[in-house]
Amino acid sequence: MNSANVQEGFTWRANPIATEEAIKVLKTALDNGVNLWNGAEFYGPADNNSLTLLEQYFSKYPEDAEKVVLSIKGAAGPQGMTPDGSPDAVRASVDNCINLLKGRKKIDLFEPGRIDPDTPLEVTLNVLEKEYLQAGKIGGIGLSEVKAATIREAAKITKVASVEAELSLFSTDIFENGVATATAELNIPLVAYSPMGRGFLTGQFKTLNDVPKDSLLRHFPRFQPDTFPINIQLAEQVAEIAKAKGVTPAQLAIGWTIAKGSGSPVVIPIPGATTSERVVENAKKVDLTEDELVELHETLKKFDIAGGRYPGFVPVEG
Repeated sequence: MNSANVQEGFTWRANPIATEEAIKVLKTALDNGVNLWNGAEFYGPADNNSLTLLEQYFSKYPEDAEKVVLSIKGAAGPQGMTPDGSPDAVRASVDNCINLLKGRKKIDLFEPGRIDPDTPLEVTLNVLEKEYLQAGKIGGIGLSEVKAATIREAAKITKVASVEAELSLFSTDIFENGVATATAELNIPLVAYSPMGRGFLTGQFKTLNDVPKDSLLRHFPRFQPDTFPINIQLAEQVAEIAKAKGVTPAQLAIGWTIAKGSGSPVVIPIPGATTSERVVENAKKVDLTEDELVELHETLKKFDIAGGRYPGFVPVEG
């Protein structure tokens, strides 16, 4: 996995784009050096999710299978809201993901989408390690949305290939809660999802009315009538810095996450995109100077983000 490249994140969408368009977007991503693709069993309905799209892509472009590092989340229920790390549930999830790909592409990384509080972590990871990793059915084991203590515990059970966590100028929690420290000490790459702050840092939202009425974001604490006007002020400041540099706000935001991983831990951003134009924009590497990083740091210090990262119905460890 190359931290110098922006990678592709699949996300759940209420109104997914047409399959042919999605395949075109994926091809554009790979043509632009974006070769870590991150999806989930629960991104989309069971008959039209990340895996079904990927199967169709690799059916059309079988030569690309070896060019892509594929990371898939599962064992979290049909909507990612009911983590189940029991042996039977883990087997059912991994087997389903493998079957949906129809042998066209191996899963390079499998991540439990969330940690099951009712199943010992050792039980979950031992199934993945002994029945799938050692058997060659998957290439590695990752973690998603976990505490620092969980990372340390997992590393004693199996080799942890990656830790997926939210990271953006709007979400810097991992540098305060020990997650970044743990991954650095254990030499585990951090896969940063939502590097553009769930759209805040793209410039597409000016007011709350710009957020579609049927968007899941309408349920998120930071997208409420009392919090959005506060949070958009940071986005406006970031947009000004981006304009001065001659890049888009999205490129600046992604560049910041890459810069945060220039030492340790390594940080690999996985922004989502639904158009080829957006993929090309996101894939353009933007190097930030030390002065620009300081300016962004000072900008962050001026703002207190209003609202939590997730609504209460989304399971988050810790």
